[in-house]
Amino acid sequence: LGLFKNLPKDRLLMPLDVHTHRVSLNLGLINRKSYDFKAVIELTKKLREFDELDPIKYDFALYRIGQSKELETIVKNLKK
Repeated sequence: LGLFKNLPKDRLLMPLDVHTHRVSLNLGLINRKSYDFKAVIELTKKLREFDELDPIKYDFALYRIGQSKELETIVKNLKK
């Protein structure tokens, strides 16, 4: 639709729902256990370490991991 063409991607904040919050905690992306705006800021800052120009591109991947019920398997495999 092109509604947000004038909004730079690097200025966006990561949307945080229950799935994304749980996944982010379990993957060590954030430490904040509270599901609040401070967690949004913490996660956005962490994702900027991976891509400072578009940190929000990881939104769908993190959400889907949480929704798919595969989080435990993924965390176990990462710890191997």
